[in-house]
Amino acid sequence: DAAMCDGAASLMSMFFDMTAIGRWVEGREQNFLDGGAHFYGVYECSCGSFISIGSIAPQFYALLRKHAGLADADFDAQMDRKAWPALKEKLTKVFKSKSRADWCKIMEGTDICFAPILTMAEAPKHPHMAARNIFVERHGVTQPAPAPRFSATPAEVRSPPAGVGGETQALLESAGYSEDEIAGLAGA
Repeated sequence: DAAMCDGAASLMSMFFDMTAIGRWVEGREQNFLDGGAHFYGVYECSCGSFISIGSIAPQFYALLRKHAGLADADFDAQMDRKAWPALKEKLTKVFKSKSRADWCKIMEGTDICFAPILTMAEAPKHPHMAARNIFVERHGVTQPAPAPRFSATPAEVRSPPAGVGGETQALLESAGYSEDEIAGLAGA
């Protein structure tokens, strides 16, 4: 027996554990992983594109401060929940002061825990994604490559995606519908 809700609940184990020890509270944007903390979130840049940061550990947060120019002593209060809204507001202004390309030049190759937020058109062209062959083009359609990857049994995309209704006939036949019943459904 397997259900999606079982898997989703299992993924929540860490949050139930953190709640039990007082490190997680109910409420949106109240915690360090749900958008509450200034050092873990998504920020808009001057160009209208976005970046993400996840500088939780002190050494990563120190690098974030160094490379983003966060010398203000207020940023010393990394884990003070009461300070987070004001620090988030300040950080919003900092990230809005440069383009995403500028922030990439500053932060990529560091341990800040940073990434640009890419559009679906940009993702396949990103150097990391391209180097790992994360996306493939088959039959004129760019799509994620099959994952996970196995050396002994490599997967591949074998056919183009079916058009809307392209597999209806075969599916209904496999479900036991007669030609007349399928024709009746198609005419409905």
